[in-house]
This record gives sequence, structure tokens and C-alpha cells, in this order.
Amino acid sequence: MNPMQLLKMKSAWDRFQSAHPKFPLFLNSVMQNGIHEGTILEFKVTEPDGRTFCSNLKISREDLELFQELKELAGQNR
Repeated sequence: MNPMQLLKMKSAWDRFQSAHPKFPLFLNSVMQNGIHEGTILEFKVTEPDGRTFCSNLKISREDLELFQELKELAGQNR
């Protein structure tokens, strides 16, 4: 990935964290406990008019490998 693109993504993430400070804390809490193969993530979106959309996914080994690659790209290899 182009270093300028990485800087742009970092800047966008910093703005997102500033606008939504509880969400990164939530992610950190989840990551501390670990996401394991078989974990189910659920997503719910509620629009201003009250309509909702809900879905979930079960984490696979391949998903975990992708998460690790993304962490390494972000320089957070823990």
C-alpha cells in the first residue's frame, strides 16, 4: 500500500475516533478478550425513520488471519 494512502487512512481513523470515542474503547475491550474461531459478531443498523437491518457472521480461521494482517499493516502487531 502506498505510504500516502496509509497516512490518509490513519488521519481518517483519528477523526473517526475523535467523533466516536466509545467505539474504539469497545473494540479494544473485545480484542483484549480475544476473538476466536467460532465467535459470532452481530451488526444492527437503525435508520432515523426507525427501520432496522440486522445480520451476523461467524468468525472463521481465514477471518482471524485477515485480522492479523490488518493489525500488522497498522503497526499494532501484539
